[in-house]
Amino acid sequence: MFIVHNDKSTLEQQEVLVVALSEKNSKLAGLLAELDDQLDGHLTHLLKDGDISPKKGKLVKIHTFGKSSFKRILAVGIGREEKLSFEELRKVFGKVGKSLQESKLKTSVIAIDTFVTEELDVLDVAHAIGESIPLATYQFEGYKQKSNEPESNLEGVVLLTDSDKSEVEASVQVGHIYAKATNSARTLVNLPGNMLTATDLANHASTLAEKYGFELEILEKEQMEKLGMGALLAVNKGSVEPPKMIVLKYQGKEDWSDVIGLVGKGITFDTGGYSIKPKDGIVGMKMDMGGAASVLGAMEAIGELKPEQNVIAVVASTDNMISGDAFKPDDVITSLSGKTIEVLNTDAEGRLVLADAVTYAKQHGANYLVDVATLTGGVIIALGHHTTGAMTNNESWFEQVLEASYEAGEELWRLPIFDHAKERVRSSKVADLNNSPGRDGHAIFAGTFIGEFAEDTPWVHLDIAGTATAKSAHELGPSGGTGAMVRTLVTLVERFGQKEQ
Repeated sequence: MFIVHNDKSTLEQQEVLVVALSEKNSKLAGLLAELDDQLDGHLTHLLKDGDISPKKGKLVKIHTFGKSSFKRILAVGIGREEKLSFEELRKVFGKVGKSLQESKLKTSVIAIDTFVTEELDVLDVAHAIGESIPLATYQFEGYKQKSNEPESNLEGVVLLTDSDKSEVEASVQVGHIYAKATNSARTLVNLPGNMLTATDLANHASTLAEKYGFELEILEKEQMEKLGMGALLAVNKGSVEPPKMIVLKYQGKEDWSDVIGLVGKGITFDTGGYSIKPKDGIVGMKMDMGGAASVLGAMEAIGELKPEQNVIAVVASTDNMISGDAFKPDDVITSLSGKTIEVLNTDAEGRLVLADAVTYAKQHGANYLVDVATLTGGVIIALGHHTTGAMTNNESWFEQVLEASYEAGEELWRLPIFDHAKERVRSSKVADLNNSPGRDGHAIFAGTFIGEFAEDTPWVHLDIAGTATAKSAHELGPSGGTGAMVRTLVTLVERFGQKEQ
């Protein structure tokens, strides 16, 4: 999708040239001055009259009327250079991508040197382009009959620069890998429950394993019964679809040590079971495998980037249905860890499947854990739809996850684990734990419950119930699945591997 050029003379009759206008450029210089000369000073007049603007995110299209080798110029305001952050630059390029897509333009040239500031070098700009444009222009095909309208997908984006071509190519490629992996997760989240069962999710993992050489293990129901995965099996009891425990191993070091375990909740549809959801709450529950999608998306990027780090991905997958065989409130089940659980709420099923998945990741040698799950409505009440809730048992491990989220541009906010929350989770009179102590502090109880299975292994819990989907379009994508935390997980793995060297 992206091609890097050092010589603009080879770019004849391109549909559009994208250039930056900053508040610093009161007088046009460099490429902008050259374009201004070609247009007989037209850019200067437009700038003075306010018809084009350096205001951040302001886009104006200018036709060249044959006076330039580019048919159009897209002037992009980036505001004051010293205040332009990497995350804001991503959003600016997201708007650029959407504008190019809406204009039905197939090809474009971005003069990336015009976007360079004192804080953001050309490699930052290239990464932002590679990541933002595919994210912003992502579309879920869906199942509507195809119209005769022409496709609006961009076929190619040329990056024009005076900088080292190979370095820019490498940077834009990394950004593109991040975006493709996030978009893969988005597609999984957008698939309806009848099109994405636990078996389908396992098949997707199998495809990744074949493509990237991952070690693959998919546990079937009979194997889970022998191992004693009573928590996952309890959730699956009401379903006609078989459960799957999906494991992908990537070994980036000679020995299997310092292993990062990525654990995903893969509930492909959640009715709530006998603690059934209301009719308004049940619509959209195809997204309840968002954590699994994030983990599998991260593994796709890891397969492409091949970091020097060991990673194991564990996804516990089933749907949560109602039948004569379904598990019920008051049931007592035994998890893979041996800990018994009193079920007080069958709609608190995600923490049950994660209990077995976390234990299994530890049995496979995970030294550090991150679980990702669309776990609770409570986290949405606490943090809204833009911020992922986080919990941890280890300060230094959490700091690494937090730094990765900051670099990826994905908001995290930490929720506490106090002793009184642990006491509530352990308050059952008939079992070691209960799965739902109450509605107050619900998101905290859910994370605290999973922490009982992480035990002393450094662990971070990410509740993406509010961030896994977007209700409306935004700078970096449409409504629907967001691929939340894919980029954070990949950044975490990459940076951890670099720190260990």
